[in-house]
Amino acid sequence: MTGAPHHIRRVQYLVRLFSALILSGLWVPASFGQGIPVGGAGSMGNAGNRLNEIQVNTGDRRIILLTVVNASKKVLDRQAVVKLHDQKRDSSVWQTTDGESQSSFQDLDFGDYDVEVSAVGYLTTHKTLHVTATLETIKIEVVLEKDPEAVELKADDDAIPPKERKDAKRAVYELNSGNLKDAEKRLDRLYKVVPSSPQVTFLYGYLYMQQGKFEKAEDFLAKSASLDPRRFQTLLILGRVQLQRQEYAAARKNLEQAVADNSESWMAHNLLADAYLHEKEYEKARAQAQLAVDQGKDAASVAQLVLGQALADLGRDKESLQALNAFIKMSPENPAVPKVRTLITQIQDRDSTTPQAAHEATSSDLVLSAWRPSLPPSAWGPPNVDFVKPSVASDVACPTDRVMDMTGRRVKELVDNVSQFAATEDLLHERLDEFGNPISKDTRKFDYVASVSEPRPGFLAVDEYRDEHYGLYDLPDHVVTRGFIALALIFHPDMRDNFQMVCEGLGQWKNQATWIVHFRQRDDKPSRIQNYMVGNEVYPVKLKGRAWIAADTFQIVRMESDLVNPVPQLSVQHQIAEYGPVHFKKQNVDLWLPNSVDLYLEFNHHRYFRRHSFDHYMLFAVNAQDKPKITQNTSGNSTQSQ
Repeated sequence: MTGAPHHIRRVQYLVRLFSALILSGLWVPASFGQGIPVGGAGSMGNAGNRLNEIQVNTGDRRIILLTVVNASKKVLDRQAVVKLHDQKRDSSVWQTTDGESQSSFQDLDFGDYDVEVSAVGYLTTHKTLHVTATLETIKIEVVLEKDPEAVELKADDDAIPPKERKDAKRAVYELNSGNLKDAEKRLDRLYKVVPSSPQVTFLYGYLYMQQGKFEKAEDFLAKSASLDPRRFQTLLILGRVQLQRQEYAAARKNLEQAVADNSESWMAHNLLADAYLHEKEYEKARAQAQLAVDQGKDAASVAQLVLGQALADLGRDKESLQALNAFIKMSPENPAVPKVRTLITQIQDRDSTTPQAAHEATSSDLVLSAWRPSLPPSAWGPPNVDFVKPSVASDVACPTDRVMDMTGRRVKELVDNVSQFAATEDLLHERLDEFGNPISKDTRKFDYVASVSEPRPGFLAVDEYRDEHYGLYDLPDHVVTRGFIALALIFHPDMRDNFQMVCEGLGQWKNQATWIVHFRQRDDKPSRIQNYMVGNEVYPVKLKGRAWIAADTFQIVRMESDLVNPVPQLSVQHQIAEYGPVHFKKQNVDLWLPNSVDLYLEFNHHRYFRRHSFDHYMLFAVNAQDKPKITQNTSGNSTQSQ
């Protein structure tokens, strides 16, 4: 190999076996993957028309200059995606905002356009825009409102000592993953150290709410609120828990404070309306519910429930039925729908001269039964890709064909343009206990060289080289892992038909707008990514996972994968990879390559965590004819001597 050090030992394999993991004499090929969604960002709805426009003539072209801000009129702290739909031509164009939270569309024809602006954690907004024949520039400021349905879990609190903050972050991670038992253990340790931390007591309250232990949840949330009485989210959840416990006077008091702290939260108005309803203050309930409906628009469909009940209690049955039917139309799959239909029938059949309280006509609180956030279970490591679905913008259609086409082009460009590249590789290896805590730790450093090629049409190949101390008996716990480019190649046009791919919508990664694509190995196609070998037995491995694809460049920024089904002795193989642009100055080219790869394994009831980190990349300028030859055994798998 041109430019390869003499002490580099070559390991070769083909796309049929892209990546490999070797454990204690058993050869377990394993590809790499990507990160778990952590945090409290919720789904996005339609915030209605929130666009203010200023029209200015500055040139001889028609231009839309759009700026996205939050409710405080500050530029957004993340990318937003702007969709401009030309009604005349029935065509759409997408753009992402830049670092100044701006986006522009140039050389527009006159006519009518639909503008849609979305960002994860915010409510989507829409506007119809008319571009005239004489107008050159349209300046638009788009106001996006936060999605109030998501609980934002954080570990930030100055009261937590620095050495304990790792436990706090882990507790938040486990809460977001639904691993409530492990979260409780970590919070127990934290609480002993900092019982006066508003954030720790809040996390405790949230934990108990998720467990359905509402009395304990109320105790901790009330304590958190007393330690930090202006914490809006604490008051909001405390009020919800008190509604659940039928403590309506206390719920009313806290929710009134929450509304005072954040009058723009439709969810706060909605829960306060529910409290007023139970306090038989029907006009106040109606007024708060109407505020929730007006502010939340389509996202606030649940507010129609309180509005409908309050109107019925006021004897305004016709308006009541309109509100309740609006809820069913907007949320036909909501679990509260059967109870709402029962209530509609009771209102229609009753004697309007002696109206029964509408909230007493059903056996449970309709608002609470319609809003039951839950978290999926998880194992000792990160949750399976099918247990947690990332937050995506609602009402934003994914341009699936374009995402697949452009992502395939980017991956094909990588294969076509890369001969060989080198990097410094840092390896962290940990053996874990049953709770995922490290019980041993080892680190190594290697020289790493790889190449990607297509030796014949439709057949991709990857070569890897590391120095000679990367063998089965040289590494901790006799675990060898390799093949960190391979998983992204499933999007290559020659590979993607082997997978079922579904674009789940517009998401976000590190404040960058991304299209999120779920993939799964098709049962009717051969598994060309990975094999698993035990002795002389070879098992094809089927993978499923998720990719985050930059909405502006269509580069893959992160991937995550799991086994579709366990294979003998290997029950868990969860892989996390993050990618980024690497600039090669000499060749003046940017390539998207792995920054880090995390691997979680459960093998024969032993648990391991391994992280590969790469830096100091170098690109070798090698012509196609100078690329190293790809060797292949008769089965198409890589060769490995024991």
